[in-house]
Amino acid sequence: MPFGAPPLPPNDPEATMLIPRISGVQGGNRWPVADPDVLRPYDALATRMMPRISTSPSTSFGEGPGLDATGFIPPVEAPDKPAAPSLAKSSSRIAIASLISRITGFFWKIMLVWAVGTTIINDSFNIANTLPNIVFELLLGGVLSSVVVPLLVRSQDDKDGGTAYTQRMLTVGFVLLLIGTVIAVAAAPLLTSLYLDDDATQGATDLTNAFARLLLPEILFYGLFALLSAILNAKQIFGPPAWAPVVNNLVVIFTLAVYLVLPGEIVADDPVDVSQPKLLLLGIGVTMGIVIQAIILVPPLLRTGFRFKWRWGIDKRMKEFGGLALWILGYVGVSQIGFTINTRVLTSGDPGGVTIYSNAWLLFQLPYGVIGVSLLTAIMPRLSRNAADGDTRKVVADLSYASRISTVMLVPIAAVMSVIGSSIGVALFSGGANSSADASRLGEALAISAFGLLPYALVMLQLRVFYAMKDARTPTLIMVVMTLVKIPLLYLCPVLLSDQNIVLGAMMVNSLTFVVGAIMGQVWLWVSLGNLRSKRVLGVILFTVVASALGVVAAVLVGFVVPDFGERLTAWIKLVVQGIVGLGVSFGVLALLRVDELSPATKRITRLIKRG
Repeated sequence: MPFGAPPLPPNDPEATMLIPRISGVQGGNRWPVADPDVLRPYDALATRMMPRISTSPSTSFGEGPGLDATGFIPPVEAPDKPAAPSLAKSSSRIAIASLISRITGFFWKIMLVWAVGTTIINDSFNIANTLPNIVFELLLGGVLSSVVVPLLVRSQDDKDGGTAYTQRMLTVGFVLLLIGTVIAVAAAPLLTSLYLDDDATQGATDLTNAFARLLLPEILFYGLFALLSAILNAKQIFGPPAWAPVVNNLVVIFTLAVYLVLPGEIVADDPVDVSQPKLLLLGIGVTMGIVIQAIILVPPLLRTGFRFKWRWGIDKRMKEFGGLALWILGYVGVSQIGFTINTRVLTSGDPGGVTIYSNAWLLFQLPYGVIGVSLLTAIMPRLSRNAADGDTRKVVADLSYASRISTVMLVPIAAVMSVIGSSIGVALFSGGANSSADASRLGEALAISAFGLLPYALVMLQLRVFYAMKDARTPTLIMVVMTLVKIPLLYLCPVLLSDQNIVLGAMMVNSLTFVVGAIMGQVWLWVSLGNLRSKRVLGVILFTVVASALGVVAAVLVGFVVPDFGERLTAWIKLVVQGIVGLGVSFGVLALLRVDELSPATKRITRLIKRG
């Protein structure tokens, strides 16, 4: 979905969690927590030996926990609150799963283009396949991904560890999702009409409706997956939710492999025969991937000791959930207005515009999906806990560090992507039923929008901070402004651009909108939280832009020396050579400049090399 759907000191991602809170002797006044950007952990042992000490006037020396073997008082942890895992380790593990998920998901998209090309069949499938995501987001998706984890983390302070609250949330969520799924399937023609241009042929309309009826049942299982993922993430269990999409993609890849060897083709006649074998195979196979993705989260949840029980009724906190949910539904609803207009503008141009946009958007999201999503997923429980404790300083530290990490990792990738975009399109998407011209246009759409990658990541991060503070209104208001900026620019695309280039304009408008959203979010957070350590973030951005510019120059220069071996082979060579040189120079310059935010990645790479 084009509008959406996450922090730490520079040298040790665990530092902000390990710095203890010390209660003063006089009246239990709390001393200020050391600024994690100033207090640098000298080593992990020293940090962990700082105990959480609570004293009072009546406490005498020697009382309380005994000394451990090192002569230090061991930290006292509540039995129902295990120490949070390292953010660096959690996010890196999620990043590996996310990378494989993105690669396999990207591969089946390529397989689909090879099978049917950027034709009306692919456009119809993409529109129909987007509907479950959109309707799901309008029901509970935005709420589940943004609000449920903070609320579940807060419920862990209950006597039962939040079990009853979790059961009630599952009950309400399942019922709403089931009702919404039934209504959506029944209203499939009405939903698809929102995204098809008025000049669409009857065959295209019928084909989209047929795909929609097969794919809309995904809503229920998307919702269950999101609910179960939120519960596991709140329990600091990140692996199964991160790997489940890989299984889904493997199911779809198998489906497409069968599709390629199955004789016959999908025919978009008037009327469309919904019993066509390939049509049924594609629709049912893709839906089964989502079903399996949700079901495989059940065993890991049961292993935590959680047991589901139907719990009806609305308590005080469920009302709070409902209040937040209404604002988020407004956020998603406003974003879908922009997406609907975006799709209608695309369908007014050359056939294949929706498919080109969809695949370019998938490529655009790939770096964020590996880096940004893994960081957001790992940080959300921790950020929620800091916000629940009212610890603004740690919330700001989380926001600042995540912003800097995103900058260092994503800006060089975006810069090089702007150089090799066309090569990516031709190398990956030309061949089969797809023309090289359409593949080249896809790559151009990616290149022209690459500048929006960091703003997009920052918008997603800022939203999580607002939701962690139980502020769902501000993101909705920001989305209103973003959509008001987007819609007029989209309508200018058919006026100023040829039918063939409308998709290029739409991708650029999308990125410009994220720039507006990121600036607004940063200003609003500054008003809400005060000093955001923006000077340090701006400094990192400056260093990274300089390093990335040098990487772009190097990539462009090396591209001139690549000989012509034919369009597709040359594209592959340029993709590999320019990508390695551009990223190598960018990250090399950052390493020479000793940018601290690069150290988590370099340390992990060093460990992997040593293991090898």
